[in-house]
Amino acid sequence: MPDGNDTTINNLDHSPHNIDAEQSLIGTLLVNNEVFDSIDNIINSEHFFDPVHARIFDVISQKIQKNALASPVTIKPFFENDGALTELGGANYLVKLASVAISSFAIKEFATLIRDMAMRRSLLNLANDISQRASTMSVGQTAEDQIVEAEQALYNLSNLGKENAGFKSFVDATVDAIELANKAYQQEGNLSGLSTGLIDVDKKLGGLNPSDLIIIAGRPSMGKTALATNIAFNIAKTNLKKAQDIKNSGPSLSSVVGFFSLEMSSSQLAARILSEASAVPSDQIRRGEMTEAEFRRFVEAAQQLENCTLYIDDSAALPISTLTARARRLKRTYGLDVLIVDYLQLVRPASSKDNRVNEISEITQGLKAIAKELNIPVIALSQLSRQVESRDDKRPQLSDLRESGSIEQDADVVMFVYRAEYYKEREKPGENDIEATLKWQDEMSQLHGKAELIIGKQRHGPIGSIELSFESQFTRFGNLVKSYQSQSNM
Repeated sequence: MPDGNDTTINNLDHSPHNIDAEQSLIGTLLVNNEVFDSIDNIINSEHFFDPVHARIFDVISQKIQKNALASPVTIKPFFENDGALTELGGANYLVKLASVAISSFAIKEFATLIRDMAMRRSLLNLANDISQRASTMSVGQTAEDQIVEAEQALYNLSNLGKENAGFKSFVDATVDAIELANKAYQQEGNLSGLSTGLIDVDKKLGGLNPSDLIIIAGRPSMGKTALATNIAFNIAKTNLKKAQDIKNSGPSLSSVVGFFSLEMSSSQLAARILSEASAVPSDQIRRGEMTEAEFRRFVEAAQQLENCTLYIDDSAALPISTLTARARRLKRTYGLDVLIVDYLQLVRPASSKDNRVNEISEITQGLKAIAKELNIPVIALSQLSRQVESRDDKRPQLSDLRESGSIEQDADVVMFVYRAEYYKEREKPGENDIEATLKWQDEMSQLHGKAELIIGKQRHGPIGSIELSFESQFTRFGNLVKSYQSQSNM
């Protein structure tokens, strides 16, 4: 092993580096080109501390990738006019590198070490950059902006430190598929993803699966936010019960839910969830019109849920870049298993675009990127265009999505919340028309307390309609008991 200090490479400073490892790795490549494939996804020339080593590695890489031999003799012509290499001994230095080759089995460890040193140097540079930016006042950039930029840079740096995935063999992919199927088989309800708490929805979707972007759309008053809060509550409640059932279980049992509430305040959202949990009507909570028993139930529900892993961010009009940075921060700090955004049209693009379609496209692509990057399901609520109201059949469809092209294209699942009772209630005939009133009352009784969740698109499964129960006083969706099920229980 050569002594890194016997060369005049750079004026060595105190930055983390390991010259010995760089020399040994390059020497091994010069002796055995075949080991290049084992480190190609770990390091590149930018990871080397010594610029000469970086240039040598770059030439070696190019030669090998062109199926040409890379040896001290074949790469020598590329460094005839390289003054820095000449100072180190020119061609003799290349031969010296080859003489300190290590075992091919150890080359991955050396590559990882070189990359780690490079990451540490980048971290120090980033810290200095953050310090300089923080000490410089700028009219166009607030401290909050600088924090977002710093988090973005830090997260990008952490991703650069990971090995590139590259191709997977079919055997590896098969193992992953079997593990996914086994996970679904072992779980109650045979789910591969997180349970929504709604049995028929889980059956159709297989639960909420990692890397999926799920759109829940609907017209105002259909219950989009209610459904999203119900799902968030169901996940938090289920995992809170697991944590309570198993003592000293640690935080890993609980699924962490992140909720961006861009329309409602965190207290309003919490009140909705507590209304469902305590079975106290939400309008009574809002007005403070509760009986002693109801208030006691409300407080008890709050106490039971105080340890649930549900985090709410109620900042208004967040740019997609800030939303992404905060999701990463939550994942890094507490973990993150599902993210909910209420709602999509209130998210701002990182920069103003020439039209709204392009802005929505940037936002949906950003949400899909979060789902893939953090390996979590992302649920985004979306408004529908007014054209729904002009049709006789007001069941929504994909073309009703605002800026439907980008939303439909980027989403893995698109679901529509539809309550026929809402529209039928507004068709009440005049009091003098007794026959029409009786017919209307009969139709209302059939629709009362029911809702539909229409799956308009699903990349990995069937589409169709799911019937749910809906209790408007608690803003609560639930599993609808079918007639045959109720008869069998009698």
